[in-house]
Amino acid sequence: MKNLILAIAFLPLLSCGKTKDNAAEAPTATETYTAADTTTASTTSSTIDTASANTTVVDGTATTTINEKAAAITEKTTPEAVVAAVAKTKTMVAESKMEAAAINHANWNSLLQKNVSKNGTVNYKGFQKDSKALSAYLSELAAAVPTKSWSRIATLAYWINAYNAYTVKLIIDNYPTKSIKDINDPWGKKFITLEGKKYSLEGIENEILRKMDEPRIHFAINCASVSCPNLLNEAYTESKLEQQLKTATKSFINDKSKNTITASKIEVSKIFDWFAGDFKSKGGVIDFLNQSSSTKISGNAQVTFKEYNWNLNE
Repeated sequence: MKNLILAIAFLPLLSCGKTKDNAAEAPTATETYTAADTTTASTTSSTIDTASANTTVVDGTATTTINEKAAAITEKTTPEAVVAAVAKTKTMVAESKMEAAAINHANWNSLLQKNVSKNGTVNYKGFQKDSKALSAYLSELAAAVPTKSWSRIATLAYWINAYNAYTVKLIIDNYPTKSIKDINDPWGKKFITLEGKKYSLEGIENEILRKMDEPRIHFAINCASVSCPNLLNEAYTESKLEQQLKTATKSFINDKSKNTITASKIEVSKIFDWFAGDFKSKGGVIDFLNQSSSTKISGNAQVTFKEYNWNLNE
């Protein structure tokens, strides 16, 4: 009879996501396998130990630590079962790390509270004074682009905040200016770098946000102009996103400076013209408006569109 001892050391598991402080450390797994050869049978004694996985999960304002330790598994089984057990342990730890994907938008929230009024007026001079704090937040965004492990809501919040924060960055880098349209190619310029990839504002809007089948994003992202939906003076977060989108949409639709609505005739923002296709999933523009409008609009109401005021929203 011949004894064979095989020791396999597993490399640390890679984190599925990144946290704000990158405090989470990947766990390790060690497997010991002993096989005894006989003429009639082959048995295996296996032990799998998985170390604690400490993961920081950020949900808007709260930080939670998950300590997940897999118990030692000792059993007589086949080599194939040993491999399966180790794989299951890896998956268990990886899934716990997925919860740590979303970043904390608290720094952006602080900047918005300080420099944006409740009615959406933006203090760009104030943002210029806080440019270091803004750059620090943009660095957070650049280090943690959403992955498949992120929830849909966390992903939406990330890209809405990214669009708005980089729009502010564009304005203060070119301030003073009377209009965002006075800046060369403001939406097409790829001046945004996130995890080494270049983005433009229109790329974030058209290639990412609009493809997420959420038409209310049009009332959350801000183009730094008077006729745009107001820049919310708080950051969009995973825990509050649904209510924030609902409030932003209702506020914009019922703002008489942005839309004039009667039962038989409406003169509404050009947004409903430019992006009419995005509202088809909700039955069309009138049906979408009726979900939030304080005035019930007839299905055959006359529809016209207001001129867009591109003056800076300061």
